[in-house]
This record gives sequence, C-alpha cells and structure tokens, in this order.
Amino acid sequence: MNMILLRLVGISTAIVLALHASMSFYADLVRPNFRASDLFSGEIPPDKAKLAAAGGLASFSWDGDLLANYAAAMATDVLHRPAADALGRASENKAAQAAVVAALKVSPIRPALWLTLGTLQAQSGEAATPAVKMSYLTGAVPIDVAMSRVRTVTSGAAASDEEIRLLAQSDIRSALANRSRYEPLLVSAYVQATPQGKSLLLETTKVSDPKFNEILRRY
Repeated sequence: MNMILLRLVGISTAIVLALHASMSFYADLVRPNFRASDLFSGEIPPDKAKLAAAGGLASFSWDGDLLANYAAAMATDVLHRPAADALGRASENKAAQAAVVAALKVSPIRPALWLTLGTLQAQSGEAATPAVKMSYLTGAVPIDVAMSRVRTVTSGAAASDEEIRLLAQSDIRSALANRSRYEPLLVSAYVQATPQGKSLLLETTKVSDPKFNEILRRY
C-alpha cells in the first residue's frame, strides 16, 4: 500500500514538474521583449497577435517578467495607438491599468512600471500622484524615463506634492546634464506644465542652470 502511494506521489510530482517546465518554456516563447522603460524611449511595442498570446498566459501566470513586459506592451499600445472613440480609449486604458497593477502585485520593485501606471492614470483623469511617488521610491530609472517622469509630474497634481517636488529635482538635473539632447523636451514640459509644475522647473533650473532658467522664462 505504501509503495503504491509513493508511486502515485512520484507520478503526480513528475506531472506537475513537467507542466511547470512546459509553461516556463511557453512563457519564454510568448513573453514580449518589451520593458516598461522601452515605453518612454520610443521603442515599438509587439504586434497585437503577440500581445494576445502573452495575454492568454499572463492571465494565470506568476512570472513577474512576463506580467511586467505584457503590461508595459499593453500600456504602450494604449498610449501610442489609442482607439478612435472615447469609449474605446477608456476601456483600453482600464484594461492596461489592470494589467500593470497585476504585474506590480507580483513584482513591485519596478519604478518604470509604476510610472507607466501613473501615466495611464493621468491620461484618464485619475489621481496619479501615488503611482508617480512609487516610481521614485522603488529605484533608479534611465534618463529617458526620468525625462518622461518630469513631464508627468509637472503637468499634473503631482507637482503640488512636496516630497515629489524634492525627488523630481534630480530628474530635472539629470536632463540638464544632457541639455543638448533634452532642452527641447524640458521647454515642452514647461509650456505644458501647471503653475506648480512651472515653479518646480524654474526653481530647479535657477540653481542648476541659470542660463536655461532665463530661456524658460521667455515662454
């Protein structure tokens, strides 16, 4: 009796391991090669067929990379290839937010993905400040992501949060350190900024780059 039980346990374990290996192999095949940071650097997201295949697996996967990459690709599709009608855009935005939240629940130390959530929330008129703050608190980001975060912060309510204002200064200084590349984007951010966002940009550039501060004041 004990031998039969042991054999059954062994067979069951082997089946579970085989299924896990198969799912891992399939996940590697369908996982979008697209990270949240790619959203902010202009990378092209995967086509809808690949996205659909990844979505099918993501619905019951605990693979943090799969979930994060799928959510990032889905968000990019929503932000850069939105539906033509308002109802469709709202529905796609909600679905993308749900995918991002699902990924962050499994793997929360992803600053660019937190910013992705904040960007989606800002687009739909929701409060984005908590998500943006988490993007600062969970780690460093590449300069392209930092510049996008400056735009998100300065164009919304996040610019009124004192903690975020302090954190955002490092992003602005990073952009100023590469001024030849990011000057047009900083000017654009200033033009589109809220009054609080404008004051943040002016206060930071006044200390870090007075000449650029003078340029901003012309707009």
